Amino acid sequence: MANADRPVTLAAIAGAHGVRGEVRLKLFGEGADTLRAFSIFDAGARKLTLKSVRPANQGAVATFAEITDRSGAEALRGTVLTVPRSALPPLGEGEYYHHDLLGLPCVSTDGGAIGEVVAVENFGAGDILEIAKPDGKRFMVPMNDRAVPKWGEQVVVSSDFVE
Repeated sequence: MANADRPVTLAAIAGAHGVRGEVRLKLFGEGADTLRAFSIFDAGARKLTLKSVRPANQGAVATFAEITDRSGAEALRGTVLTVPRSALPPLGEGEYYHHDLLGLPCVSTDGGAIGEVVAVENFGAGDILEIAKPDGKRFMVPMNDRAVPKWGEQVVVSSDFVE
């Protein structure tokens, strides 16, 4: 389904933490523990080897083998940390990665073209797809079996939910 080499952003370096090269991370995934599944991250033109990571206030604090002091950590502020899509764990039945849904074309259950998925949000009650129509207007639908009975190469939205 998804391009195996497509980079998936898991975190961004928010700045230095202390004087020994630790960095503060802004996380885009499920939490600090999920980063432990990966040992190497692409960080722009270089690779970083994860030594340790722990949860911290609104993110995480990590140590990378290649960053040994505060100035090295500060120099990477704003750098995004990615892994190839192929490095992510396999999905179970009915599961999806937000990353895979972005950009997919949407059609209604009656066969009409709707637009494309431009965002996946979660405000606490489950995932919500934001869909942009060709005219630029956007609407949201819950990512559940009733509203989105099928997804893969495209997202099928129940015509009851199409605005």
